[in-house]
Amino acid sequence: MQRAGLAIAKFAMALAPHAKTIWIACGPGNNGGDGYEASWHLKSWGKMPTVTCLANTNRLPPDAAISKQKALDAGVVFSDTIPTHYDLCIDALFGIGRVRPWNDSTALWINQINSEQAPVLSVDIPSGLHADTGEAEKLHVRAHYTLSLLTLKPGLFTADGREACGEIWFDALGMTNSVQACAQLNSEPVVITRAHNTHKGSYGDVWVVGGGAGMTGAALLAAQAALYGGSGRVYVSLLDVTAIQLDISQPELMFRAVDDVAAKTMTVVAGCGGSKVIAQHLTNLVTDSARLVLDADGLNALALDSTLQTLLSTRPPLTTVLTPHPLEAARLMNISTSKVQANRLEVAQTLADRFACIVVLKGSGTVIAAPATLPRVNISGNARLATAGTGDVLAGLIAARLAAGGDAFARVCEAVFHHGQIANTWSPSTPLTAQALARAL
Repeated sequence: MQRAGLAIAKFAMALAPHAKTIWIACGPGNNGGDGYEASWHLKSWGKMPTVTCLANTNRLPPDAAISKQKALDAGVVFSDTIPTHYDLCIDALFGIGRVRPWNDSTALWINQINSEQAPVLSVDIPSGLHADTGEAEKLHVRAHYTLSLLTLKPGLFTADGREACGEIWFDALGMTNSVQACAQLNSEPVVITRAHNTHKGSYGDVWVVGGGAGMTGAALLAAQAALYGGSGRVYVSLLDVTAIQLDISQPELMFRAVDDVAAKTMTVVAGCGGSKVIAQHLTNLVTDSARLVLDADGLNALALDSTLQTLLSTRPPLTTVLTPHPLEAARLMNISTSKVQANRLEVAQTLADRFACIVVLKGSGTVIAAPATLPRVNISGNARLATAGTGDVLAGLIAARLAAGGDAFARVCEAVFHHGQIANTWSPSTPLTAQALARAL
């Protein structure tokens, strides 16, 4: 707690070196104790911390009680009311403690913290955000900065976490002992240059099967992404047989009837814009394809067919990738979307284990999971990807990376990071459409 308090105080001064009055909202546990400890340091440095604490702090944990008394002895101001003016707010209410229904005082404080009167620093995790899942209470702290202590928590990076935490910083407090991790962050991959003595066959073939009536664009976006993502050759089978069998903007794409392509050597993308028609072809694609990326309507068809689910689970391990958004994952799990979002890591891992495949659970903090593998939480990407067709682009990019060979899980992780990274570097003044995203690959 002493290390934590010092780290918080130092970080507060780095964020707001000219802040004079600092409101520290302290809770009834060790998170509050960290706040008390920080207030003592800030007072000794000539600042004017004002501490508000919840009414039941007479039953503080022993260390927190000691830190509170130290702050009182140093002359830190303790108040029952929020200061009328403050230059910085430190949220030391609940941290990783149990998320609980707020009483009136806590609700009042959180609303004031979120009032934008001053920058907000949350200790360890914003109050009201679940550390393991990233699920937030309807009323929760919206921090500008979060200082995570000892370990990084998965809830910081997925579901509501990215929005609630603001800028995330980490302090191990000098601890070097290893901790059993439940996930890893998906980091930027090393760029691999192509060998000079290679040819189009060196980078594999991708076959996109999808594009039912009115949805041919989805299949074409996936195919373009596979092409720009590095595939040697890309074939397209549109399920709308009346559609023009040519993409004049991308003449490199080769169009074929579904029955005219052999899947045994292919990396297949099935389902993008596939409508209900894709269900007619999935048994053959699941049985025959060398590698398979199931997206969109392919996942919806899978959710409705238990026989197909059994067949999918018998494929060689890690030759299948499922790319559901939360609603598609909910259909596969036969649960509500809210339950998916309440525990994204567990849902992704459950699906990966059930089907012996790689799962990419899309959303804020996309989760990549595989059997007997520590899941990854992706840290690239932003809300510019919240537009039609970007998921089709991701499916095509994943297929291109798989087709090139190598460790399948690593290739999928690379694709997910690259997809999000483009959104991170995109000009805020320019709309990010799915086709622009594909071409930026």
